[in-house]
Amino acid sequence: MNDPVADGARSILDGHIVLSRRLAAAGRYSTIDVLESASRLAPKVTNREQRALSSRLRALMAAYAGARDLIEIGAYAPGASPAVDEAIARRPAIEAFLRQDLSEVSDFDASWRALEEVFV
Repeated sequence: MNDPVADGARSILDGHIVLSRRLAAAGRYSTIDVLESASRLAPKVTNREQRALSSRLRALMAAYAGARDLIEIGAYAPGASPAVDEAIARRPAIEAFLRQDLSEVSDFDASWRALEEVFV
């Protein structure tokens, strides 16, 4: 990620998809690291509601990631952060949304419906 050539390519291209060895080792496919990946084209191919859903998902994932160490050692106090509390509560749904079988195919509309289900 810190290679100057790769960094230069990312600045020219639409964005980048970061694949994570950590996610692969944990058995999660796809291994796309959502928080490290970016797209400049997404706003042009999604509507306002879709952008809001994806922003909400990323915000919850970032809140969880920021508190991960405290959560994992049992030092996080529920109620300390509404965002972290929501991220913890929705974590199973988020993980289910991000995980798919290697042979599974999801079309554009089905993927957005599945993301909406995370927040139901």
